[in-house]
Amino acid sequence: MRIEDYALIGDMQSAALVGRDGSIDWLCLPRFDSPSCFGALLGDTDHGQWWIGPAGGERPSATRRRYRGDTLVLESEWDLPGGTVRVIDFMPPRQANPDLVRIVEGVSGSVEMSTEIRIRFDYGRIVPWVRRTDGGLLHAVGGPDSIWLHSPVPLRSRGYTHHGAFRVSAGDRLPFVFTWHPSHEPRPTEIDPFEQLAETEALWTEWANRCTHTGPWRDAVVRSLITLKALTYSPTGGIVAAPTTSLPEDLGGVRNWDYRYCWLRDATMILDALIGSGYLEEAADWRAWLLRAIAGRAEDLQIMYGVAGERRLPEMELDWLPGYEDSRPVRIGNGAVNQLQLDVYGEVSNSLYLARASGLSPDNRAWTIQRQLIDYLEAHWDEPDEGLWEVRGPRRHFTHSKVMCWVALDRVIRAVEEFGRTGPVERWKALRDRIHAEICAKAFDSTRNTFTQSYGSHELDAALLLIPIVGFLPATDPRVIGTIEAIERELLVDGFVLRYPVAKDNDVDGLPGGEGAFLACSFWLAEALAMVGRRDEAVELFERLLALRNDVGLLAEEYDPRYGRLVGNFPQAFSHVPLIHVASALS
Repeated sequence: MRIEDYALIGDMQSAALVGRDGSIDWLCLPRFDSPSCFGALLGDTDHGQWWIGPAGGERPSATRRRYRGDTLVLESEWDLPGGTVRVIDFMPPRQANPDLVRIVEGVSGSVEMSTEIRIRFDYGRIVPWVRRTDGGLLHAVGGPDSIWLHSPVPLRSRGYTHHGAFRVSAGDRLPFVFTWHPSHEPRPTEIDPFEQLAETEALWTEWANRCTHTGPWRDAVVRSLITLKALTYSPTGGIVAAPTTSLPEDLGGVRNWDYRYCWLRDATMILDALIGSGYLEEAADWRAWLLRAIAGRAEDLQIMYGVAGERRLPEMELDWLPGYEDSRPVRIGNGAVNQLQLDVYGEVSNSLYLARASGLSPDNRAWTIQRQLIDYLEAHWDEPDEGLWEVRGPRRHFTHSKVMCWVALDRVIRAVEEFGRTGPVERWKALRDRIHAEICAKAFDSTRNTFTQSYGSHELDAALLLIPIVGFLPATDPRVIGTIEAIERELLVDGFVLRYPVAKDNDVDGLPGGEGAFLACSFWLAEALAMVGRRDEAVELFERLLALRNDVGLLAEEYDPRYGRLVGNFPQAFSHVPLIHVASALS
């Protein structure tokens, strides 16, 4: 299926992707970054899948599907000659072990249904040993993993797959409960699926009702906030970039990365989005995660961490998986963790400033850590780095990185002036001014009236759209207006913004192949257009971006105009966060 054919369910510790045809093709347990037990997304059904749908050979797509109101409870319905049937999918907020619940409901008439379940641990590599207990339950074990499947439907084994056939009539409700636990522990307590359905729906509804956004795009904002909440690892407050790995940025290509980790650069936008929508508790949890993750020597700061703050995220390739639509290699871990990306110092500094400005209680430890990071930045800001886009080509003096170094200093200066913090503010001001002057001198092409991707380069970069958004220059500055117009001329493809030119003669990222339009960049353009007074154009672009969401309101990392499809990991926090920002700006 296409990437946009999937919907998300989750328990704020892990997540599953459910296809339009009723198949669960991706689920990692017990955490977002654990090995998968359903991995058909990156291979085929033999790499793990659980399907429930109408019997009869082919697997038809649902006639319609939706989330129940402002929740993460998914309903898929099939209208068939014999009647209508509904499948409800959700993951209850975790109390002990992770559960996945599927309830088949008869809406009208009587329908023959089928289910097939293939449990495959370790990204499809391990076929578990499965037995049927006296009570008819299935118990699967493979190494450290154990699964219990509770169902009133008898399941029969054939070819390392378990099959079930059953009839559903109007008013019937048949539950399936899939529970993971460590294989060395006793059998977990069985949950009541119907009680958990009611509690899960109530929890999400109550959470969504706390949203303070009241603009015309409130539904899109709330769905994006629910998605961000679903990508939160609730025990620590960390937020993963996406729940998937290796969904390609270029179909059939090598631009396949693991996004099941927490990026510091998402910090400013996520924190700002949560605060602006009334979610101060979640913002406080994220700040606490941030301070734990980055604690230590300033020179050891990383661009990303595991959901609990882990620092070692070694990248490796899974050669037994063919990849989504033959996009190889499939990678787990992320080698970019070891890159130098100077912009993250600005992201962290801005995040902590926003936390103070929002009214979160002061944290002296946060200021101490922030001071140490600024001390390090003072000595290293003028070095080349890999930049925002984590290029695997040679290091450069990326303009965005330098702008964010300016932001780092600007925000600590504000903390002194606005919140009474102490520090060498005059020294910081002098360096802030020096960085500002250098960027304007070395990163601006006066002939074309635009800033460029790096010092002395000719190429553009969509990250330059952030210059007015972060306050480096006012939106009315002719250089800002010129940069926006240059990006419109050179990086727009079918009305959407590329990150930077990807061509054979441009080796900036060191990778072959092209990619789609990075959705965050198009949202940045919409916000920048609004800031320079081109509101009607901003609204038109924003509406076109909203139209790219799938039928349940989710966005991937990129949109590829060549194929008219979403590409990249899904759903992507870095797409949903600027959606919230633009909706707020336009409201």
